Amino acid sequence: MPPASALVPLWDRAAEWSRRLNMVETARSFLTLTTFYIEHDSYGRPLLAALLAAQRRGVRVQLLVDAFGQRLGGVLMTTAQRAALAADLMALQSAGGQVRRYVPERWAQRALGGGQHVKIQVSEAGEAIFGSGNLTKSSFEGWNEYAVAVRGPIVTALIDSLGAIGGEIDAADRAALDAQARAEGGDLPLDYWLCNPNRLQGLGGPIGWKGRNEVTERMIEAVDSARHTLVITSFYFKPVKALLDAVLRAAHRGVRVEVFHSHRDALPTTDLAWIAAAASYGPLLAAGVRIYENRRGEHSKIVLVDDAWAAFGSYNFEDAAHDRLAEAMLASRDARAVDPILAIVEGLRRDPGTSEVTRDLARQWPARVRTRVARYGRFKWWM
Repeated sequence: MPPASALVPLWDRAAEWSRRLNMVETARSFLTLTTFYIEHDSYGRPLLAALLAAQRRGVRVQLLVDAFGQRLGGVLMTTAQRAALAADLMALQSAGGQVRRYVPERWAQRALGGGQHVKIQVSEAGEAIFGSGNLTKSSFEGWNEYAVAVRGPIVTALIDSLGAIGGEIDAADRAALDAQARAEGGDLPLDYWLCNPNRLQGLGGPIGWKGRNEVTERMIEAVDSARHTLVITSFYFKPVKALLDAVLRAAHRGVRVEVFHSHRDALPTTDLAWIAAAASYGPLLAAGVRIYENRRGEHSKIVLVDDAWAAFGSYNFEDAAHDRLAEAMLASRDARAVDPILAIVEGLRRDPGTSEVTRDLARQWPARVRTRVARYGRFKWWM
């Protein structure tokens, strides 16, 4: 359980953006950043420009982007934007920066959307930013996201995990960061879980895979430990069956379960992710789970148990998070980690953009929507 010497909650979108950009602009030795995808928009452009400027002043820049995620995010950009993004990435590489694209080893994994979904940013200054968002306008001006800035020994644990998702860190940089972290110490205990299922699978990749995913298992343990309250936030709530069953067990034993996720209109390109989530509304509502949809988009990944334990990071409650994507979470019982989550949850309950889904409301969906949920919901694994 590596501790932190400091933890700064970054729920405010402007605060996270400012902290990320400042870390790049003040880096002097190295800067590593991992993400699912980048858009060539009002956030991606200045971030890439800052990375290029850092590389040109002698900073060793490493940018790790998921190949599948970038293809998926590419549908949100125009042809001109995709070309401009490619040019900016090439400029960074030409200046000596490392631009890595994570690609799973197996053909089946690549064909079925395997990749890495972990978001870590760290420099020689000894601070790491860890959270849910991507480098897009949606993450900084649209959806709810949650990240933390941490210092101390937990930073060493974060950088040591880069190898599992296609990145690396220079041995000298790692030793310097570790020495700094040890000198700072820390008294805020944190659990760090990361699993890349692509490294555990055979030729069939995720098809029929029955292996262990530590993050999923820890999520199930946390849900099963709930005695009074359980709050979950996710982009779209469509968890792997074992995790869905744990949530239903919690509700059936009398735990007040609240799920906050995105409205059907929050993802303008397609409603299939919402349909996959809506396919489970029946049993969830019947068990007493309270489901809330946010019209802007709820992209944070938070679990709060009995108002006393919290986990947060990149893990979406979906099948892909279990068997196709590398995911990571931080967890703690310390009030310095839990209290900000309590405030966030209270804010979500009051958010005018959040509306509760009831069985009566579901019955009033247009016939076309009900038909699509019935027809395509059975293919949740693919969505």
